[in-house]
Amino acid sequence: MSLVRSIFTVGGYTLASRVLGLVRDLITAALLGAGPMADAFFVAFRLPNLFRRLFAEGAFSAAFVPLFARTLEAEGTDAARRFAEQALAVLVTILLVLTVVAELAMPWLVLTLAPGFADDPGKLAQAVEFSRITFPYLLFTAAMALMAGVLNGLYRFGAAAAAPIVLNICMIAALLFLTDLTGSPGHALSWGVAVAGIGQCLLLAVAMRNAGMSLRPTLPRITPQIKRLLVLIAPGALGAGVMQVNLLVGTMIASLLPTGAVAYLYYADRLYQLPLGVIGIAIGTALLPRLARELRGSDLDAAGHTTNRAIEVALLLTLPASAALLILAGPIVSVLFERGAFTLADTAETAWTLAAYAVGLPAFVLVKVLAPAFFAREDTRTPVIVAAWTMAANILLSIMLVFPFEHVGLAMATSLASWINAGWLAVGLNRRGFLTADRRLLRAVPRLAAASLAMSAALAAVAWPMTSTMHGGSALGAGILAAVCAGGAVFFFAAAHVLGAVDFRELRDHLRRRRPS
Repeated sequence: MSLVRSIFTVGGYTLASRVLGLVRDLITAALLGAGPMADAFFVAFRLPNLFRRLFAEGAFSAAFVPLFARTLEAEGTDAARRFAEQALAVLVTILLVLTVVAELAMPWLVLTLAPGFADDPGKLAQAVEFSRITFPYLLFTAAMALMAGVLNGLYRFGAAAAAPIVLNICMIAALLFLTDLTGSPGHALSWGVAVAGIGQCLLLAVAMRNAGMSLRPTLPRITPQIKRLLVLIAPGALGAGVMQVNLLVGTMIASLLPTGAVAYLYYADRLYQLPLGVIGIAIGTALLPRLARELRGSDLDAAGHTTNRAIEVALLLTLPASAALLILAGPIVSVLFERGAFTLADTAETAWTLAAYAVGLPAFVLVKVLAPAFFAREDTRTPVIVAAWTMAANILLSIMLVFPFEHVGLAMATSLASWINAGWLAVGLNRRGFLTADRRLLRAVPRLAAASLAMSAALAAVAWPMTSTMHGGSALGAGILAAVCAGGAVFFFAAAHVLGAVDFRELRDHLRRRRPS
């Protein structure tokens, strides 16, 4: 399967998941708004997600997929299966202990994540209760992350990309049907998260069986392969999850701000996560196993070409998305969220936060492209060094910007830190001879930027005079916003084609390629 086709396969399923996630957030905003319960739940939801993305998905996937690919290529399917079974046993054991410790220490964990809640005992109590319900989700997604890594290593991307759909369905169903039974929307959402972990595991277990790679339970043993895996995971937990750590820093500082700051950051984060998830996760997921196999075969030219094309696709999709979020932040937030408990003032604060995040969207995705180039070479040391400096920069920028701009400054700090991260990774790859921008990439980048600027001007000219009509949750406002977004996309791709930034015939040929036999 071609890289572009793999990206679009993952991206399609991820888009479906993100759309359902948007529906979930629409209902959440209407029922919770941006009040104390919303702040409490979003902190509780951040906690298992942080550990999941740092360990179960981020660091684990970055370390596991290259080792699994190497074992599969060198020793065959049976050896790869045994390695996966051993890794699953060790991973589940470690995270089971972590889950028990976290449940016992939850009040202190929540205060670490949100120190500002200490001034509001009611909000703190709710956050602790919600966190204890949601945290076991981590344990189930650990198994899910390993199965997803196996499937990705086999170039079977669909099921793993579709798994998040289960989470959104469970949370939507919980909001609609469990709110009255559990006593509050926050409790319903928390139980929805807990149940979703089981459902996601079952979905991927079926996909594993269909791929002929079912895993049998086994006792954890520290074999040489597992030792290597653990060595790679330790620094990778920071290197692969730097964006999550930056968001964690933002949450901690936001908890010290007036009520609503955590919620504003969450809603804005969810909106820019739509293009980030569809594009960044798709590219990163498709890129890592491909690079690992090309490097295992000592095909350095192919690996360099693959990385260049991944950067090109990332910028093709993120530059216009970033521009659109900047120009249309207000109408997007208003149309999607402004109803029920979510007020006009909440719209304004969330829109400014979204615009600040949009500045960093291309960088967020470039990190997803550049980090696998290190991970595929089993180098997790360099990304962790970069991550440490990036986190230091993020903390410094957050402290500098939070006083004049409050939560908007925190979002801007995260975006600027991501640009530092992406730039540092690119320089590191270039100095090692792993990344040299080819003529095609150097030609495409300025043309993509020009097409994005032209689209921004067109969007501003069309949308700003109609801002008053794209207000609140009206069907008319939603229809106008959808038409403006669709028109902007058409304008961008037409401009990119005229400027010679993209060859649609080549893109079509990539999408038509099938998985090789």
